[in-house]
Amino acid sequence: MSMNITEEQIEKIVRGIVEQKYKTKNNVSETVVSTTNQLGVFTNIEDAIDAAEKTYKTLSMDFTLKERQKYVDAIKEYVLQDKYNLAEMVVNETKLGNYDSKIAKHELAARTGGTEELHQSVKTGDTGLSLVEMAPFGVIGATTPVTNPTETIISNSISMISAGNTVVFNVHPSSKNVCAYVVDKINEVIVECGGPLNVITMVQNPTMETLTKLSSSPKINLLVGTGGPGLVRSLLKSGKKAIGAGAGNPPVIVDNTAHISKAARDIITGHSFDNNIVCILEKEVFVMEEVANDLINEMQNNNAYLLSQNDVQKLMSLVLMENTNKDYVGCTYRQTSYKLNKDWVGKDPHKYLDAIGVSYDKKPQCIIVETEFEHPFVQLELLMPILPIVRVSNFDEAVEYSVIAEHGNRHTAMIHSQNITNITRFAKAINTTIFVKNAPSLAGIGVDSEGIVSFSIAGPTGEGITTSKTFTRTRHCVLVDGFRII
Repeated sequence: MSMNITEEQIEKIVRGIVEQKYKTKNNVSETVVSTTNQLGVFTNIEDAIDAAEKTYKTLSMDFTLKERQKYVDAIKEYVLQDKYNLAEMVVNETKLGNYDSKIAKHELAARTGGTEELHQSVKTGDTGLSLVEMAPFGVIGATTPVTNPTETIISNSISMISAGNTVVFNVHPSSKNVCAYVVDKINEVIVECGGPLNVITMVQNPTMETLTKLSSSPKINLLVGTGGPGLVRSLLKSGKKAIGAGAGNPPVIVDNTAHISKAARDIITGHSFDNNIVCILEKEVFVMEEVANDLINEMQNNNAYLLSQNDVQKLMSLVLMENTNKDYVGCTYRQTSYKLNKDWVGKDPHKYLDAIGVSYDKKPQCIIVETEFEHPFVQLELLMPILPIVRVSNFDEAVEYSVIAEHGNRHTAMIHSQNITNITRFAKAINTTIFVKNAPSLAGIGVDSEGIVSFSIAGPTGEGITTSKTFTRTRHCVLVDGFRII
């Protein structure tokens, strides 16, 4: 007799085996089982929170620092094995960025630091000792952006688990399927190496309502928001401890001492990465007049397409929309005359040229446009491979314009200069979380540099580049007269 089994039935059987293996390994008689066919993915946000809370109690009491490092090592190994598939899934679902950059971002996420970032300190004396430990917060509620959905889950999970926390994710709805896939896989690899189930969880269909329930739940001890400014602002109003990783509009200055050919190459490399949807990337260039022509020529030599002034208005009409309702935009809550046409965020450069009827010899890496400082391409974070270039008469003007264009986000800024005084002046004036000198912006998060890898840059709340240490509480343990016999 033959039996036809559907893929869904096979999936449920496999999940049952994994869950049973978890119970057997860890002597658990009762656990919260996913209400979907994916591990850690729940129909209701309340169930996702309950599951993470139950697991936290197990994780905090029964699993050691060494075991947590074992889990994050397994996560990293999995990501590197599945990076091509993850990259394809992200591009297909979000329709943002490009495949090669997605692969690179998953490789980068797998380099996120683990328990090695955690350091205890001890002070001893005649009256005893004090131990300062890095303790977990407990259950973290976290959001992820559509621009880096799975990469943020992976990087944050590594950091947060290393610190001893469990995590409930409310992901961007436009990436919920690939996020559910990676949450399932991370739970699977943790269980396979002896860890608990539901170290990370998520709600299957995330909404603003589920986010509100997550942020208001008494079982959530810390909120971490990575995403748009509106989302970050809502978390900061929750009344809980919150870490906000918001938007940016990173400027780059090129002065008259810069190595122009290298500066052009570095700027194009950074700006064009993943079609410019990453928030740390170069968004506008301020170049001193005397080297501006050379810089633009070198950019064209590095496959940047210089758009004629006659076509700039066509491009504006394509990618921008009139902000008739005067909606607020940006971390600084500004009113602007324009807002982005989201249909054009993160598209391949040639598609913009095709849409406005501009011909080209080969597909460009990005589009460059000469503009005035007040142009909306400069003032808005485009998240598109369109790079505005503004000529300035002197370095002071470049700094002034950069500070204004960055809009107080305190996210990222770059400079290309061999003048240490200029570099120092700009660093102090812009006061951003990441400041890159004579390199692509990507160096700020560890690409071909000694930078720290992270996909949550907490500028609004001041934590900076987040690591596992960021997701810990300081616990002072004091022993008095511990060496005396009374």
